[in-house]
Amino acid sequence: MIRKTTKELLAESFRELAQDRSIDKITIQQIVENCGYSPATFYRHFKDKYDLIAWDYARGTAGIMGQIDGEHYLWKRTLTDGAKRFQNEKEYLVNLLRHTSGHDSFVRYMTEINFDILKKHYLTAAGKEALTQRETLYIRIYCLGTVSLTCEWLLGRYEATPETIAEIYENSLPEPLREVLNQKKRE
Repeated sequence: MIRKTTKELLAESFRELAQDRSIDKITIQQIVENCGYSPATFYRHFKDKYDLIAWDYARGTAGIMGQIDGEHYLWKRTLTDGAKRFQNEKEYLVNLLRHTSGHDSFVRYMTEINFDILKKHYLTAAGKEALTQRETLYIRIYCLGTVSLTCEWLLGRYEATPETIAEIYENSLPEPLREVLNQKKRE
């Protein structure tokens, strides 16, 4: 039997509440009452609800990226699965984008989380311990662009399927990153 962690249960409680109310209107007290915990338990795990949101987003994104194996689960599939996840969670994510005090803060969180996860994957795939400044800038510009496009897509500025969005993500990957991220697994 797989048991959920306290963090996962708190995140589920938050998502449940977000189904029918604005993110800004959800309180810590409501989150903990919804899952049977105390505020003290919440604060042992998160500093505030925005910390919970960032952790939940990072966990989902890392879960997809963590599947890349260079053989059966390649970069392109990661992009498609990520876009499908965004589409499946569209209502929740739009609620975050529209009803989070500091819309720009959430977008910055998304960008930093994507940067950290992509950096870790890139370093592993390249067999390196640190990025060069050029690699850092390539990853930074890629994450800034894909997060902005994702937000605009979720908010309805563009009509596109997840597969189309994934294709755009893939085709906009800077060539130096593409060489590493699309390589087959090393033997």
